[in-house]
Amino acid sequence: MKNIYLLIILLFIISCGKDKVVQLPEINHSDISEISDVSAAYLFYDKSNSEGFELNRKNLISTTNWLVNVDKRLTLKQVFPQLKFLQNKKQNSEHKNENAKNYFTCNDLGRKNLGFMEFTDVIYHEESSETYMAKISEFEDAKNLKPISFNLNGDISIINPNSEPFIIMTNKNQLINDLKKMDTIESTLYFNFNEKLTFQEYITYKSMVLKSDFKNLKISNQEFLYN
Repeated sequence: MKNIYLLIILLFIISCGKDKVVQLPEINHSDISEISDVSAAYLFYDKSNSEGFELNRKNLISTTNWLVNVDKRLTLKQVFPQLKFLQNKKQNSEHKNENAKNYFTCNDLGRKNLGFMEFTDVIYHEESSETYMAKISEFEDAKNLKPISFNLNGDISIINPNSEPFIIMTNKNQLINDLKKMDTIESTLYFNFNEKLTFQEYITYKSMVLKSDFKNLKISNQEFLYN
């Protein structure tokens, strides 16, 4: 299986020329190492393009599991709209497979092989969670929502209505410990990402939180950008 995935990516890169190379994001460990019945899309880092990227989706088949290969150097401002586009494309296809899922392809450092992170049900917003929730009546009186903002330079801020101070400032090394201190009542975490963060930073933060074993904290499937 390992050789099949490597061959798929290698053949695609060769067919697109020497400049079309995806630098996959690195992950320490992925729970998913094998996927069958796949087709792939590629989001290239491309300085020659005015938008700084190029999306190739010509090999995607709507009824298969999708492997989305995103260059780790791209910013989330570049990536989020393309992910929304791909998801809408699949959801609105005339030929759908309800069991087919979407995955990011990563370089699994622990296994020294490819690893995968599922994002099938993630809903991407090109605005902050505060802006979005202010427009949605169902959130107006919601309690125990904890927005987490992943800022530039490694700073992370957590809004915790049940604590003093109201805003907790932390960093990547302390994030999980701070979240575990909040893991006493049922709450929902909402991720806000600075639009200038790279896709590598996005994968790093996501993998850290997703692999943590929380008892009461839940992670929303809605993710937000802010500038």
